[in-house]
Amino acid sequence: LSRTHTMADQESTSQAPSPAPEQAPPALDPDAPGLSKAQKRRLKKKLAAAQGDAGDGAAAATSSEGGGGGREGEEKAEAAGDGESGGGAKKKKKKKKKGAVAFEQQIRLLGNWKKHPKQTEPEPTIPVHKLYPDNNYPIGEIQHYPGQNSYRTSSAELRDRERLEANIYEDVRRAAECHRQVRKHAQSFIKPGIRLIDMCERIEDLNRKLVAEDGLKAGIAFPTGCSINHVAAHYTPNNGDFTVLGEDDVMKVDFGTQVNGRIIDCAFTVSFNPKFDPLLEAVKDATNTGIKAAGIDATLGSVGAAIQEVMESYEIELDGTTYPIKSIRNLNGHSIGPYQIHAGKSVPIVAGGEETRMEEGEFFAIETFGSTGRGLVVEDMECSHYMREFDAQHVPLRLPRSKALLSHINKNFDTLAFCRRWLDRAGQTKYLMALRNLCESGLVNAYPPLCDVKGSYVAQYEHTILLRPTCKEVISRGDDY
Repeated sequence: LSRTHTMADQESTSQAPSPAPEQAPPALDPDAPGLSKAQKRRLKKKLAAAQGDAGDGAAAATSSEGGGGGREGEEKAEAAGDGESGGGAKKKKKKKKKGAVAFEQQIRLLGNWKKHPKQTEPEPTIPVHKLYPDNNYPIGEIQHYPGQNSYRTSSAELRDRERLEANIYEDVRRAAECHRQVRKHAQSFIKPGIRLIDMCERIEDLNRKLVAEDGLKAGIAFPTGCSINHVAAHYTPNNGDFTVLGEDDVMKVDFGTQVNGRIIDCAFTVSFNPKFDPLLEAVKDATNTGIKAAGIDATLGSVGAAIQEVMESYEIELDGTTYPIKSIRNLNGHSIGPYQIHAGKSVPIVAGGEETRMEEGEFFAIETFGSTGRGLVVEDMECSHYMREFDAQHVPLRLPRSKALLSHINKNFDTLAFCRRWLDRAGQTKYLMALRNLCESGLVNAYPPLCDVKGSYVAQYEHTILLRPTCKEVISRGDDY
Protein backbone atom coordinates (compact mmCIF):
# COMPACT_ATOMS: atom_id res chain seq x y z
CA LEU A 1 0.00 0.00 0.00
CA SER A 2 2.80 2.45 0.86
CA ARG A 3 4.52 1.65 -2.46
CA THR A 4 1.26 2.40 -4.35
CA HIS A 5 0.90 5.81 -2.64
CA THR A 6 4.52 6.67 -3.41
CA MET A 7 4.15 5.87 -7.11
CA ALA A 8 0.96 7.93 -7.32
CA ASP A 9 2.73 10.88 -5.68
CA GLN A 10 5.59 10.65 -8.18
CA GLU A 11 3.13 10.62 -11.11
CA SER A 12 1.27 13.63 -9.80
CA THR A 13 4.57 15.45 -9.26
CA SER A 14 5.81 14.68 -12.77
CA GLN A 15 2.52 15.90 -14.27
CA ALA A 16 2.59 19.24 -12.42
CA PRO A 17 3.60 22.08 -14.74
CA SER A 18 7.06 23.52 -14.06
CA PRO A 19 7.25 27.28 -13.32
CA ALA A 20 8.17 29.43 -16.32
CA PRO A 21 11.75 30.70 -16.22
CA GLU A 22 12.13 34.36 -15.29
CA GLN A 23 12.95 36.57 -18.21
CA ALA A 24 16.12 38.65 -17.86
CA PRO A 25 15.59 42.38 -18.07
CA PRO A 26 16.52 43.89 -21.44
CA ALA A 27 20.21 44.75 -21.65
CA LEU A 28 21.15 48.44 -21.44
CA ASP A 29 22.71 49.48 -24.73
CA PRO A 30 24.25 53.00 -24.66
CA ASP A 31 24.96 52.72 -28.41
CA ALA A 32 21.32 52.12 -29.35
CA PRO A 33 20.06 54.52 -32.05
CA GLY A 34 17.79 57.40 -31.13
CA LEU A 35 19.35 58.19 -27.74
CA SER A 36 20.54 61.67 -26.80
CA LYS A 37 24.07 62.27 -25.50
CA ALA A 38 22.73 62.72 -21.96
CA GLN A 39 20.79 59.44 -22.15
CA LYS A 40 23.85 57.59 -23.47
CA ARG A 41 25.95 59.03 -20.65
CA ARG A 42 23.41 57.94 -18.01
CA LEU A 43 23.21 54.43 -19.47
CA LYS A 44 26.99 54.13 -19.45
CA LYS A 45 27.02 55.17 -15.78
CA LYS A 46 24.39 52.51 -14.96
CA LEU A 47 26.40 49.83 -16.77
CA ALA A 48 29.60 50.84 -14.97
CA ALA A 49 27.77 50.78 -11.61
CA ALA A 50 26.30 47.34 -12.37
CA GLN A 51 29.73 45.96 -13.30
CA GLY A 52 31.21 47.50 -10.15
CA ASP A 53 28.53 45.87 -7.99
CA ALA A 54 29.22 42.49 -9.62
CA GLY A 55 32.94 42.93 -9.04
CA ASP A 56 32.37 43.85 -5.40
CA GLY A 57 30.21 40.76 -4.90
CA ALA A 58 32.83 38.49 -6.42
CA ALA A 59 35.55 40.05 -4.31
CA ALA A 60 33.46 39.63 -1.16
CA ALA A 61 32.84 35.96 -2.00
CA THR A 62 36.53 35.37 -2.62
CA SER A 63 37.56 37.03 0.63
CA SER A 64 35.00 35.05 2.64
CA GLU A 65 36.17 31.75 1.09
CA GLY A 66 39.88 32.47 1.59
CA GLY A 67 41.53 31.69 4.91
CA GLY A 68 42.85 35.23 5.49
CA GLY A 69 39.81 37.33 4.57
CA GLY A 70 36.43 38.10 6.09
CA ARG A 71 35.30 37.31 9.61
CA GLU A 72 36.88 33.80 9.51
CA GLY A 73 40.29 35.31 8.83
CA GLU A 74 39.86 37.76 11.70
CA GLU A 75 38.95 34.91 14.06
CA LYS A 76 42.05 32.95 13.03
CA ALA A 77 44.23 35.99 13.61
CA GLU A 78 42.67 36.51 17.05
CA ALA A 79 43.16 32.83 17.93
CA ALA A 80 46.81 33.03 16.93
CA GLY A 81 47.27 36.16 19.02
CA ASP A 82 45.61 34.52 22.01
CA GLY A 83 47.91 31.49 21.71
CA GLU A 84 50.98 33.70 21.80
CA SER A 85 49.76 35.56 24.85
CA GLY A 86 49.21 32.35 26.80
CA GLY A 87 45.47 31.73 26.36
CA GLY A 88 44.07 34.91 27.87
CA ALA A 89 40.63 36.35 27.12
CA LYS A 90 39.88 36.99 23.45
CA LYS A 91 40.04 40.62 22.36
CA LYS A 92 38.92 42.03 19.05
CA LYS A 93 41.60 43.96 17.25
CA LYS A 94 40.52 47.46 16.36
CA LYS A 95 41.13 48.50 12.79
CA LYS A 96 43.02 51.74 12.40
CA LYS A 97 41.13 54.46 10.59
CA LYS A 98 42.98 55.69 7.55
CA GLY A 99 43.03 59.48 7.16
CA ALA A 100 40.49 60.86 9.62
CA VAL A 101 38.10 63.37 8.05
CA ALA A 102 38.74 66.99 9.03
CA PHE A 103 35.06 68.00 8.72
CA GLU A 104 31.93 66.96 6.85
CA GLN A 105 31.83 68.79 3.52
CA GLN A 106 28.72 70.96 3.10
CA ILE A 107 29.46 72.18 -0.42
CA ARG A 108 27.95 70.06 -3.18
CA LEU A 109 30.22 67.65 -5.11
CA LEU A 110 33.38 68.37 -3.12
CA GLY A 111 35.15 65.55 -1.32
CA ASN A 112 35.95 65.45 2.39
CA TRP A 113 39.40 66.59 3.46
CA LYS A 114 41.68 64.40 5.55
CA LYS A 115 43.33 65.88 8.63
CA HIS A 116 46.89 67.06 8.15
CA PRO A 117 49.21 65.21 10.56
CA LYS A 118 51.14 68.33 11.59
CA GLN A 119 48.87 71.32 10.91
CA THR A 120 46.68 72.85 13.62
CA GLU A 121 42.92 72.24 13.56
CA PRO A 122 40.35 73.55 12.86
CA GLU A 123 42.13 76.69 11.58
CA PRO A 124 45.63 76.21 10.15
CA THR A 125 48.18 78.55 11.71
CA ILE A 126 51.60 77.05 10.86
CA PRO A 127 53.19 78.37 7.63
CA VAL A 128 53.56 75.62 5.05
CA HIS A 129 57.35 75.90 4.77
CA LYS A 130 57.65 75.09 8.49
CA LEU A 131 55.65 71.89 8.00
CA TYR A 132 58.14 70.76 5.36
CA PRO A 133 61.56 72.03 6.52
CA ASP A 134 63.36 69.77 4.03
CA ASN A 135 61.40 71.35 1.12
CA ASN A 136 59.90 67.98 0.18
CA TYR A 137 56.40 69.29 -0.46
CA PRO A 138 53.56 66.95 -1.53
CA ILE A 139 53.67 66.00 -5.20
CA GLY A 140 50.47 66.54 -7.17
CA GLU A 141 48.53 63.93 -9.12
CA ILE A 142 50.77 62.22 -11.69
CA GLN A 143 49.40 61.34 -15.14
CA HIS A 144 51.66 59.57 -17.64
CA TYR A 145 51.89 60.60 -21.27
CA PRO A 146 50.22 58.17 -23.68
CA GLY A 147 51.14 57.07 -27.20
CA GLN A 148 54.34 58.31 -28.78
CA ASN A 149 55.34 60.12 -25.57
CA SER A 150 55.01 57.04 -23.34
CA TYR A 151 58.80 56.53 -23.51
CA ARG A 152 59.20 59.64 -21.35
CA THR A 153 58.05 57.82 -18.21
CA SER A 154 61.18 55.66 -17.97
CA SER A 155 63.75 57.89 -19.68
CA ALA A 156 66.85 58.33 -17.48
CA GLU A 157 67.91 61.37 -19.49
CA LEU A 158 64.59 63.13 -18.87
CA ARG A 159 64.70 62.31 -15.16
CA ASP A 160 68.11 64.01 -15.02
CA ARG A 161 66.58 67.02 -16.74
CA GLU A 162 63.88 67.18 -14.06
CA ARG A 163 66.50 67.25 -11.30
CA LEU A 164 67.82 70.50 -12.78
CA GLU A 165 64.37 72.05 -12.23
CA ALA A 166 64.08 70.93 -8.59
CA ASN A 167 64.01 74.49 -7.23
CA ILE A 168 61.10 75.45 -9.48
CA TYR A 169 59.18 72.33 -8.51
CA GLU A 170 59.72 73.08 -4.81
CA ASP A 171 58.40 76.63 -5.20
CA VAL A 172 55.25 75.68 -7.09
CA ARG A 173 54.49 72.70 -4.81
CA ARG A 174 54.84 74.93 -1.77
CA ALA A 175 52.35 77.35 -3.34
CA ALA A 176 50.02 74.44 -4.16
CA GLU A 177 50.11 73.05 -0.62
CA CYS A 178 49.32 76.51 0.72
CA HIS A 179 46.39 76.77 -1.70
CA ARG A 180 45.06 73.37 -0.58
CA GLN A 181 45.20 74.25 3.11
CA VAL A 182 43.60 77.66 2.56
CA ARG A 183 40.72 76.31 0.50
CA LYS A 184 40.27 73.41 2.92
CA HIS A 185 39.62 75.86 5.76
CA ALA A 186 37.58 78.17 3.52
CA GLN A 187 35.23 75.32 2.62
CA SER A 188 34.52 74.85 6.34
CA PHE A 189 33.21 78.39 6.85
CA ILE A 190 31.64 79.22 3.47
CA LYS A 191 27.94 78.94 4.26
CA PRO A 192 24.73 80.71 3.22
CA GLY A 193 24.48 84.09 4.93
CA ILE A 194 28.20 84.95 4.87
CA ARG A 195 29.12 88.36 3.48
CA LEU A 196 31.34 87.94 0.43
CA ILE A 197 33.72 90.70 1.49
CA ASP A 198 34.25 88.97 4.86
CA MET A 199 34.81 85.63 3.12
CA CYS A 200 37.39 87.10 0.72
CA GLU A 201 39.32 88.84 3.48
CA ARG A 202 39.44 85.68 5.61
CA ILE A 203 40.74 83.69 2.65
CA GLU A 204 43.34 86.31 1.79
CA ASP A 205 44.53 86.76 5.38
CA LEU A 206 45.00 83.00 5.75
CA ASN A 207 46.73 82.84 2.37
CA ARG A 208 49.23 85.47 3.49
CA LYS A 209 49.86 83.66 6.77
CA LEU A 210 50.37 80.15 5.36
CA VAL A 211 52.54 81.19 2.43
CA ALA A 212 54.56 83.43 4.82
CA GLU A 213 54.05 86.57 2.74
CA ASP A 214 57.36 88.22 1.86
CA GLY A 215 56.90 91.06 -0.59
CA LEU A 216 57.08 89.77 -4.15
CA LYS A 217 58.93 86.60 -3.09
CA ALA A 218 55.81 84.94 -1.70
CA GLY A 219 52.19 85.97 -1.35
CA ILE A 220 48.82 86.19 -3.05
CA ALA A 221 48.87 85.83 -6.83
CA PHE A 222 45.61 87.66 -7.56
CA PRO A 223 42.43 88.83 -5.77
CA THR A 224 39.91 86.29 -4.53
CA GLY A 225 37.13 85.94 -7.08
CA CYS A 226 33.62 85.11 -5.80
CA SER A 227 31.47 85.53 -8.89
CA ILE A 228 27.84 84.59 -8.31
CA ASN A 229 25.26 82.98 -10.62
CA HIS A 230 25.41 84.62 -14.10
CA VAL A 231 28.70 86.38 -13.28
CA ALA A 232 31.44 84.07 -14.55
CA ALA A 233 34.70 85.70 -13.44
CA HIS A 234 36.62 88.78 -12.23
CA TYR A 235 34.28 89.82 -9.43
CA THR A 236 35.46 90.57 -5.91
CA PRO A 237 33.66 93.02 -3.62
CA ASN A 238 34.96 96.56 -3.37
CA ASN A 239 34.74 98.20 0.04
CA GLY A 240 31.12 99.08 0.76
CA ASP A 241 29.77 96.09 -1.18
CA PHE A 242 28.03 93.86 1.37
CA THR A 243 26.60 91.19 -0.94
CA VAL A 244 25.55 88.06 1.00
CA LEU A 245 25.80 84.47 -0.23
CA GLY A 246 22.37 82.89 -0.67
CA GLU A 247 21.35 79.26 -0.27
CA ASP A 248 20.38 79.00 -3.95
CA ASP A 249 23.45 80.81 -5.32
CA VAL A 250 26.12 79.26 -7.51
CA MET A 251 29.44 80.89 -6.60
CA LYS A 252 32.87 80.47 -8.21
CA VAL A 253 35.74 80.80 -5.71
CA ASP A 254 38.95 81.54 -7.61
CA PHE A 255 42.15 82.57 -5.80
CA GLY A 256 45.88 82.16 -6.32
CA THR A 257 49.14 81.75 -4.43
CA GLN A 258 52.68 82.46 -5.63
CA VAL A 259 56.20 81.62 -4.45
CA ASN A 260 59.06 83.32 -6.30
CA GLY A 261 56.63 84.15 -9.07
CA ARG A 262 55.44 80.55 -9.56
CA ILE A 263 51.66 80.86 -9.56
CA ILE A 264 48.98 78.37 -8.58
CA ASP A 265 45.67 79.28 -10.22
CA CYS A 266 42.86 77.07 -8.95
CA ALA A 267 39.08 77.45 -8.62
CA PHE A 268 35.97 75.55 -7.50
CA THR A 269 32.22 76.12 -7.44
CA VAL A 270 30.14 76.53 -4.29
CA SER A 271 26.56 75.26 -4.35
CA PHE A 272 24.25 74.03 -1.58
CA ASN A 273 21.20 73.09 -3.65
CA PRO A 274 21.30 69.62 -5.27
CA LYS A 275 19.29 70.86 -8.25
CA PHE A 276 22.51 72.41 -9.59
CA ASP A 277 24.45 69.12 -9.40
CA PRO A 278 24.21 68.36 -13.16
CA LEU A 279 25.79 71.76 -13.94
CA LEU A 280 28.63 71.17 -11.49
CA GLU A 281 29.14 67.60 -12.71
CA ALA A 282 29.37 68.79 -16.32
CA VAL A 283 32.01 71.41 -15.59
CA LYS A 284 34.07 69.20 -13.30
CA ASP A 285 33.99 66.40 -15.89
CA ALA A 286 34.98 68.85 -18.62
CA THR A 287 37.92 70.18 -16.59
CA ASN A 288 39.21 66.67 -15.89
CA THR A 289 38.81 65.85 -19.58
CA GLY A 290 40.86 68.92 -20.49
CA ILE A 291 43.58 67.88 -18.04
CA LYS A 292 43.65 64.39 -19.53
CA ALA A 293 43.81 65.73 -23.11
CA ALA A 294 46.60 68.21 -22.31
CA GLY A 295 50.19 67.16 -22.72
CA ILE A 296 53.45 67.66 -24.58
CA ASP A 297 52.75 68.11 -28.33
CA ALA A 298 48.95 68.26 -27.77
CA THR A 299 47.34 71.03 -29.81
CA LEU A 300 45.33 73.69 -27.99
CA GLY A 301 42.43 73.15 -30.40
CA SER A 302 42.20 69.44 -29.67
CA VAL A 303 42.01 70.12 -25.93
CA GLY A 304 39.16 72.58 -26.51
CA ALA A 305 37.27 70.11 -28.69
CA ALA A 306 37.52 67.38 -26.04
CA ILE A 307 36.27 69.79 -23.36
CA GLN A 308 33.28 70.96 -25.39
CA GLU A 309 32.20 67.43 -26.32
CA VAL A 310 32.00 66.40 -22.66
CA MET A 311 30.55 69.67 -21.38
CA GLU A 312 27.70 69.79 -23.87
CA SER A 313 26.70 66.15 -23.37
CA TYR A 314 25.05 67.30 -20.14
CA GLU A 315 21.77 69.07 -19.52
CA ILE A 316 20.00 70.39 -16.44
CA GLU A 317 16.36 70.77 -15.42
CA LEU A 318 15.50 73.88 -13.42
CA ASP A 319 11.93 74.64 -12.36
CA GLY A 320 10.49 72.29 -15.00
CA THR A 321 12.59 73.63 -17.90
CA THR A 322 15.48 71.67 -19.39
CA TYR A 323 18.57 73.68 -20.35
CA PRO A 324 21.54 72.47 -22.38
CA ILE A 325 24.85 73.19 -20.63
CA LYS A 326 27.10 75.25 -22.86
CA SER A 327 30.83 75.95 -22.80
CA ILE A 328 31.40 79.70 -22.59
CA ARG A 329 33.14 80.18 -25.91
CA ASN A 330 34.99 83.41 -25.13
CA LEU A 331 36.58 82.19 -21.89
CA ASN A 332 39.77 80.12 -21.91
CA GLY A 333 42.41 78.39 -19.89
CA HIS A 334 45.92 79.78 -20.28
CA SER A 335 49.63 79.23 -19.91
CA ILE A 336 51.32 80.64 -16.79
CA GLY A 337 54.76 82.22 -16.55
CA PRO A 338 56.83 83.68 -13.70
CA TYR A 339 54.85 86.65 -12.30
CA GLN A 340 52.59 86.37 -15.38
CA ILE A 341 49.15 84.84 -14.92
CA HIS A 342 48.42 84.85 -18.67
CA ALA A 343 51.67 83.96 -20.43
CA GLY A 344 50.52 84.02 -24.05
CA LYS A 345 48.89 80.69 -24.90
CA SER A 346 45.11 80.30 -24.54
CA VAL A 347 43.47 76.91 -23.99
CA PRO A 348 39.97 77.12 -25.52
CA ILE A 349 36.98 75.27 -24.11
CA VAL A 350 35.25 74.89 -27.48
CA ALA A 351 36.29 73.25 -30.75
CA GLY A 352 37.96 75.17 -33.56
CA GLY A 353 40.92 76.58 -31.64
CA GLU A 354 44.39 77.17 -32.99
CA GLU A 355 46.83 74.36 -33.69
CA THR A 356 49.59 75.71 -31.44
CA ARG A 357 51.15 72.87 -29.45
CA MET A 358 51.83 72.56 -25.73
CA GLU A 359 55.52 72.19 -24.90
CA GLU A 360 57.68 70.51 -22.31
CA GLY A 361 58.18 72.50 -19.12
CA GLU A 362 55.12 74.72 -19.54
CA PHE A 363 52.57 75.48 -16.81
CA PHE A 364 48.89 75.69 -17.75
CA ALA A 365 45.71 76.64 -15.94
CA ILE A 366 43.08 74.25 -17.27
CA GLU A 367 39.76 75.90 -16.45
CA THR A 368 36.32 75.38 -17.88
CA PHE A 369 33.09 77.35 -17.55
CA GLY A 370 29.65 75.84 -18.15
CA SER A 371 26.54 77.99 -18.47
CA THR A 372 22.78 77.60 -18.68
CA GLY A 373 22.65 80.89 -20.59
CA ARG A 374 24.03 81.99 -23.98
CA GLY A 375 27.51 80.63 -23.42
CA LEU A 376 28.96 84.08 -24.08
CA VAL A 377 30.16 86.67 -21.55
CA VAL A 378 30.45 90.46 -21.71
CA GLU A 379 32.01 93.02 -19.37
CA ASP A 380 29.52 94.44 -16.88
CA MET A 381 29.22 95.87 -13.34
CA GLU A 382 31.73 97.88 -11.28
CA CYS A 383 35.39 96.98 -11.84
CA SER A 384 37.52 95.63 -9.01
CA HIS A 385 40.42 93.76 -10.73
CA TYR A 386 43.46 95.51 -12.19
CA MET A 387 46.90 94.44 -13.39
CA ARG A 388 49.95 96.25 -14.69
CA GLU A 389 50.71 95.62 -18.35
CA PHE A 390 53.46 93.00 -18.48
CA ASP A 391 55.34 94.49 -21.44
CA ALA A 392 54.43 98.13 -20.87
CA GLN A 393 56.80 100.72 -22.31
CA HIS A 394 57.79 103.86 -20.43
CA VAL A 395 55.04 106.46 -20.51
CA PRO A 396 55.61 109.99 -19.12
CA LEU A 397 52.98 110.79 -16.51
CA ARG A 398 51.96 114.34 -15.67
CA LEU A 399 49.82 113.79 -12.59
CA PRO A 400 51.83 113.42 -9.35
CA ARG A 401 49.14 111.14 -7.91
CA SER A 402 49.46 108.83 -10.93
CA LYS A 403 53.22 108.63 -10.48
CA ALA A 404 52.86 107.84 -6.77
CA LEU A 405 50.23 105.17 -7.42
CA LEU A 406 52.32 103.52 -10.14
CA SER A 407 55.30 103.46 -7.76
CA HIS A 408 53.14 101.73 -5.15
CA ILE A 409 51.87 99.17 -7.71
CA ASN A 410 55.41 98.40 -8.92
CA LYS A 411 56.67 97.90 -5.39
CA ASN A 412 53.82 95.78 -4.02
CA PHE A 413 52.28 93.96 -7.00
CA ASP A 414 54.65 94.35 -9.96
CA THR A 415 52.88 92.46 -12.81
CA LEU A 416 50.56 90.48 -10.50
CA ALA A 417 46.86 91.36 -10.37
CA PHE A 418 45.45 93.47 -7.54
CA CYS A 419 42.12 94.94 -6.46
CA ARG A 420 40.83 98.18 -4.99
CA ARG A 421 40.43 96.61 -1.52
CA TRP A 422 44.19 96.01 -1.44
CA LEU A 423 44.87 99.66 -2.25
CA ASP A 424 42.55 100.67 0.60
CA ARG A 425 44.30 98.18 2.91
CA ALA A 426 47.67 99.78 2.11
CA GLY A 427 46.38 103.24 3.05
CA GLN A 428 45.94 104.62 -0.46
CA THR A 429 43.22 107.29 -0.62
CA LYS A 430 41.55 109.26 -3.41
CA TYR A 431 43.26 107.12 -6.02
CA LEU A 432 40.40 106.50 -8.50
CA MET A 433 41.34 109.36 -10.83
CA ALA A 434 45.01 108.31 -10.78
CA LEU A 435 44.03 104.68 -11.44
CA ARG A 436 41.88 105.73 -14.37
CA ASN A 437 44.80 107.78 -15.72
CA LEU A 438 47.12 104.74 -15.54
CA CYS A 439 44.55 102.66 -17.43
CA GLU A 440 44.14 105.32 -20.11
CA SER A 441 47.95 105.49 -20.45
CA GLY A 442 48.16 101.76 -21.13
CA LEU A 443 50.29 101.05 -18.06
CA VAL A 444 47.52 99.27 -16.14
CA ASN A 445 44.67 97.14 -17.48
CA ALA A 446 41.20 97.01 -15.93
CA TYR A 447 39.37 93.66 -15.80
CA PRO A 448 35.65 94.22 -15.12
CA PRO A 449 33.37 91.30 -14.17
CA LEU A 450 32.47 88.96 -17.05
CA CYS A 451 28.76 88.14 -17.16
CA ASP A 452 26.41 85.87 -19.08
CA VAL A 453 22.71 86.75 -19.43
CA LYS A 454 20.96 87.56 -16.16
CA GLY A 455 19.01 84.66 -14.70
CA SER A 456 21.50 82.08 -15.94
CA TYR A 457 23.96 80.07 -13.85
CA VAL A 458 27.68 79.54 -14.48
CA ALA A 459 29.99 77.00 -12.81
CA GLN A 460 33.80 76.75 -12.94
CA TYR A 461 36.51 74.29 -11.94
CA GLU A 462 40.22 74.89 -12.51
CA HIS A 463 43.58 73.24 -11.83
CA THR A 464 47.19 74.17 -12.53
CA ILE A 465 49.21 71.53 -14.36
CA LEU A 466 52.92 71.20 -15.15
CA LEU A 467 54.14 69.37 -18.26
CA ARG A 468 57.22 67.77 -16.76
CA PRO A 469 59.66 65.94 -19.07
CA THR A 470 58.62 62.51 -17.74
CA CYS A 471 54.96 63.03 -16.80
CA LYS A 472 52.11 65.49 -16.35
CA GLU A 473 51.60 66.74 -12.79
CA VAL A 474 48.26 68.18 -11.64
CA ILE A 475 49.93 70.31 -9.00
CA SER A 476 46.83 71.75 -7.32
CA ARG A 477 44.86 68.48 -7.00
CA GLY A 478 43.41 67.93 -3.51
CA ASP A 479 41.02 65.73 -1.55
CA ASP A 480 38.14 68.02 -2.52
CA TYR A 481 38.34 67.84 -6.32
